[in-house]
Order: sequence, then C-alpha cells, then structure tokens
Amino acid sequence: MARKFIDCREVPSEMNCTVAISADTEAEVLEAAVQHAVALHGHDDTPELREFLKGAIKDGTPPMEAPSRAA
Repeated sequence: MARKFIDCREVPSEMNCTVAISADTEAEVLEAAVQHAVALHGHDDTPELREFLKGAIKDGTPPMEAPSRAA
C-alpha cells in the first residue's frame, strides 16, 4: 500500500505553513488536513474545502526540500 500525503508548503498562505500530513489512506490524510485547515488557517469545513484538499493529496511521502508554492 502506498502512502498518501498533502503538503501545506505547496499552497500559498500568509503564514508560510510548513506542515505536511501523511497516512496510509486518502481518508486519513483528508480528515487530518481538514482539521489542520480549520484549526490553524481559519477555514470553514465545507464541501469546497474538502474537494480542494482531496485534489491536493498525492501518492508517496512529502519531499524533504520545500516544493514550489502554487502561484
């Protein structure tokens, strides 16, 4: 089973968040990412947020070096 991850360093933010979340399943990553987005970034838990985060989940593990941020 391949790991899944989402990396805040890939998303522009005012706080330049460096958190990366990984787990064995997309569902685990998504739930943790939603909690992180709500608690630390002030987002509301909406279907749109969940779709955005789901689209940002990748296979593998986060890279050690910071990836390029989205424009």
